[in-house]
Amino acid sequence: MESKLNLDFKTAEHARQTAKRIAETTHGFIEKHTSVTVERAILRLLGVDGADEMGIPYPNIIVDHIKDKGGLTTGAAVYLGNAILQKKMTAQEIAEMVAKGGLDLVALPMGNMFEIKNTISTIAKKTVERIKSNREQRDKYLEKYGDKKGPYLYVIVATGNIYEDITQAVAAAKQGADVIAVIRTTGQSLLDYVPFGATTEGFGGTYATQENFRLMRKALDDAGAELGRYIRLCNYCSGLCMPEIAAMGALERLDVMLNDALYGILFRDINMQRTMVDQYFSRMINGFAGVIINTGEDNYLTTDDAYESAHTVLASQFINEQFAVIAGLKEEQMGLGHAFEMEPTMKNGFLYELAQAQMAREIFPKAPLKYMPPTKFMTGNIFRGHVQDALFNMVTIMTGQKIHLLGMLTEAIHTPFMSDRYLAIENAAYIFNNMEDLGEEISFKKGGIIEKRADEVLREADRMLEEIEHLGLFKTLEMGKFAGVKRPVNGGKGLDGLVEKDKNYFNPFEELMLGGTK
Repeated sequence: MESKLNLDFKTAEHARQTAKRIAETTHGFIEKHTSVTVERAILRLLGVDGADEMGIPYPNIIVDHIKDKGGLTTGAAVYLGNAILQKKMTAQEIAEMVAKGGLDLVALPMGNMFEIKNTISTIAKKTVERIKSNREQRDKYLEKYGDKKGPYLYVIVATGNIYEDITQAVAAAKQGADVIAVIRTTGQSLLDYVPFGATTEGFGGTYATQENFRLMRKALDDAGAELGRYIRLCNYCSGLCMPEIAAMGALERLDVMLNDALYGILFRDINMQRTMVDQYFSRMINGFAGVIINTGEDNYLTTDDAYESAHTVLASQFINEQFAVIAGLKEEQMGLGHAFEMEPTMKNGFLYELAQAQMAREIFPKAPLKYMPPTKFMTGNIFRGHVQDALFNMVTIMTGQKIHLLGMLTEAIHTPFMSDRYLAIENAAYIFNNMEDLGEEISFKKGGIIEKRADEVLREADRMLEEIEHLGLFKTLEMGKFAGVKRPVNGGKGLDGLVEKDKNYFNPFEELMLGGTK
């Protein structure tokens, strides 16, 4: 695309190629490892579901059983396939037998590896067809109703009770929301298991479970039929169960997933090695399922300065893009994140925000960019807050952002009321309508503040990526280059759930899913 900012696209391409080498080098480590949650996700996709009488999910029971006996390096799929062949039982029946102590998967004599892999691949293909059918169903809805050309209005619900969330989500859809995000309950990202069934208690959000996904998906489909629109559903594919949540979302036709390569490391202190392995398989699933991933660069600006550290956002976007490419995602599925977070009293802060957003739009022209509202400097003054959100809305429509998370005038005061969401939707709809073609009508002054700012941020991001390539991504994270947060390579949560693959390791979904829509 032609640059309104007079960007040096040679520098942008150099940065992209550097990010590609960073991602490929890190992927060499990823390919050699698996994790407990990758294996649990594989089991879920092979038909293992539910929990025992103590509420412990069967996928956890099976993977812990195999890991404790030293077999996880071969992969859960191999042991499950061997048991299915020898016991002539389903995956679920095998899981329940193991849970009751009636079967030792690792002690069971290993049969012919070709037959085992063929058995597992046959089951896996059925799951892949189900996910493909979900993708086709989404396409049918979009063909029937049409898709929105401008920004998607994205709102969140977070009551803790899935049934109350449904009430609020349907109300938001009727008010004009295009994407409903169900915020996860506080701390779920640190749980190394996924609860089972519908949930009615949560703090600051609602548990991400497959049943909750199913209930909300049905409610939004029903609301969409009434409204004549397709309402997209979003949840959080992050934390220690990242691949499992991706699997559940693919099975229940979620449309958008928060799925960042670095977020859990920086903001939840999850071990970086574990996160790198988990994000790859989760993104592979999302890519195949046609899910748009949202990355979390906006969070950098809640702990770091939006002006001084703008280049770290762009550098991370480049890295997230390349990890997504490796996992088979299309550019149209890469909702790279950024945020409107300049300090409000900064002179010309709006111009710097505009420069950053336009730069992202030009560097990632096909990406459905996710633009986050002001939060860090929302004070409780709802009148100023509404104006801050209006300025944020203006940048979105002027620069062609796609996934627009609505700002709430009551940010930092309480969980939004339905009336707060209505005012946020009304504000955005008013500005988007009145300024719809403004971005096409304006140009930026050559050598002006906006053009210079974009050039400065791009060049700093390029230099940062060169430094990261020299140091390696893990060392960079140890040094606190992103968001000002330092994390040790062997520290954080979940490292004990990482294992190195052996020569017999098998994951049937890598071949079936990689490549997105094959």
